[in-house]
Amino acid sequence: MKPTLDESQPIFQQIASLIMDEIIDGRIKEEEQVPSTNELSRFYNINPATARKGLQSLVDKEIIYKQRGVGMFVAKGAMEKLLSERKQQFYEEFVSPLLNEAKRIQLDEDMVIELIKRKIDTKEGEK
Repeated sequence: MKPTLDESQPIFQQIASLIMDEIIDGRIKEEEQVPSTNELSRFYNINPATARKGLQSLVDKEIIYKQRGVGMFVAKGAMEKLLSERKQQFYEEFVSPLLNEAKRIQLDEDMVIELIKRKIDTKEGEK
C-alpha cells in the first residue's frame, strides 16, 4: 500500500481505494484477509473509525466480507467486479470524451484508432 494519504478525497475513500487497487493488482487475492481496522489506523496514523468506514464501504459494495472473530476477506468475484467497474469508469472518463472531441474535429473512429496504434508503435520502438 502507498505510505501516505493526501487531501484529494476523504480518508475513508482513500482507504477503500487503496484496498481495491491491491485487489486489482493481485496483491490481495480473493479469500485472502485484508488489513484490519487497527492495522490501517496504525499504518496511516488515522482514527480507527475512519479506517472502519473505509472497510465498511467495501463490505457494502460486496468487495470484502466479514468473518466474525477472524477479520475481513476479499469476496469471490471481487476482482472481476472491480475490473468491470474500472473499465466502465475508464470509458466514461477517457474514451467517451476522446471520441466526442474526435467527432468535433472531424476525426472518425478509424482515424482515432490509427493515431493510438501509431503512438503504441512509437513507444515500442523506444524500448
